[in-house]
Amino acid sequence: MDKLINASFLKKDLDLEVDFVIVGSGAGGGTSAEILSKAGYSVIIVEEGNYERSKDFDLKELSTFNRLYYEGATRPTKDKGFTVVQGRTVGGSTVVNWTTCIRTPKETLEYWEIELGIKGYSDEELDSWFEVASKRFSIQPWEAHNQNNNLLSVGAKKLGWRYSSIPRNVKNCNMLGYCGLGCPVDAKQSQIVTTIPSALKEKTSLLYNTKAVQYVWKENTIDYLYCVPSIEGSETQPKIRIFAKHFITSAGAINSPALLLRSKLPDPNSLIGKRTFVQLHNYSVAEMPTPVYGFFGAPQSVASDEFLWKDGVSGRAGYNIEAVGAQPIVLMNLRKLVGEEFDQYVKSYPNLHVLVSQIRDGFNEDSLGGTVKLNEAGYPILDYPLNDFIVDGIRRSYLSMAECQFAAGAKTVVPANNAVSPFSNWAEAKKGIEEMVIQSPNTVVNSTHPLGGNAMGNSPESSVVDPNGKFHHMKNLYVIDGSIFPTSLGVNPSYTIYAIASKLATKLAKENK
Repeated sequence: MDKLINASFLKKDLDLEVDFVIVGSGAGGGTSAEILSKAGYSVIIVEEGNYERSKDFDLKELSTFNRLYYEGATRPTKDKGFTVVQGRTVGGSTVVNWTTCIRTPKETLEYWEIELGIKGYSDEELDSWFEVASKRFSIQPWEAHNQNNNLLSVGAKKLGWRYSSIPRNVKNCNMLGYCGLGCPVDAKQSQIVTTIPSALKEKTSLLYNTKAVQYVWKENTIDYLYCVPSIEGSETQPKIRIFAKHFITSAGAINSPALLLRSKLPDPNSLIGKRTFVQLHNYSVAEMPTPVYGFFGAPQSVASDEFLWKDGVSGRAGYNIEAVGAQPIVLMNLRKLVGEEFDQYVKSYPNLHVLVSQIRDGFNEDSLGGTVKLNEAGYPILDYPLNDFIVDGIRRSYLSMAECQFAAGAKTVVPANNAVSPFSNWAEAKKGIEEMVIQSPNTVVNSTHPLGGNAMGNSPESSVVDPNGKFHHMKNLYVIDGSIFPTSLGVNPSYTIYAIASKLATKLAKENK
């Protein structure tokens, strides 16, 4: 079997057979592939995106968004209330993330154990797996803060807030600042630099530009995975069948539930796709009196969790605050301006400072997440209305970010909300933010952290998979990615997925010897 198979070049139908099929090549899929292949199993990784590497990363925003992300990084929710940003390339979102690696908060893990009864995920039990992930992906503290991140620490310190440096998974980072467009020097320790090349040295093949359509099954066993080329307009449309002893779904939140839904798997309680969380992001833009140049350096290296648990785990929506890598197109999309206002905004670009909050969802009865459903073509659509609980979190986080930016010396601050103009002081901002309307399309919000949709738990009546990632109703189907999380995390998810994928894949490798 060829090590690399580009489905867009196939001229005829293809049947393959291995021990494990893994759908998805990101944090969950790549990690699982390496562990299973090193244990001696034959593995096929199926990836919908193209296989691009450092030589292909030209750091041009528009073309890169179209090549490396689902729907050009603008995948909309059902009501178009916000967009979801997900990688669509070999290596998944690990290729385009900002290398932020924050360990799962103890509060989250305690909630899973105490409130949901999920065992095996305490902070102590995951400690060794975080150590495994840390070593494998070179996760280390980062202190070389650019001014964009440094200003967050300045404001937080003046206000007496907790803040800390963010660990990053990099080696010999050149601090180019465009991590979201792929790393052209292979400093980012993504799956295309680490686990996938390692797995390919073993009995592993990578089938890319390949859409996993559905699992074909009978009784309680998956027979094979049915795939087709993912590039539309191919001269031929060959059918691909991959037979295996075991099947792992690692396509991430939204795409993993979609695959299970397309497969029409047993789901007596209609749980597949439910409880999909987003850790919604909203933004605050400040003009500083001196240059910030937020587009150079590590995009994120400082975070404040001052408000993450302020009202308790199950109270009002908590949020953390981080900086934003302020590349041109990213920043221009935060304000919808024309004429002289746009001209002034562009001219102020070097002095702009940008913060983002991540709103923790899934810990409160008013925060049940969204639902992934399929449209008529079988494509996933996330239905996630912005209810009062989330809107309250957005408003309070706008207030916190503005206060921090004024404390750091901002001339003006404006939420990424087109209903208001820049505020010139904290008192004015406080009044304006408390009164402003928060709704689409005026309010610019998105998510780069979709999670859930295949929630893990002990009972088939309340969860899709068990705590080992095994699908409740099939004996040879597993899910290993962020879609199994029963709530959001409260922090960027990559480190957690690396650690939990290492734990679950290692268990699988041992059990099937």
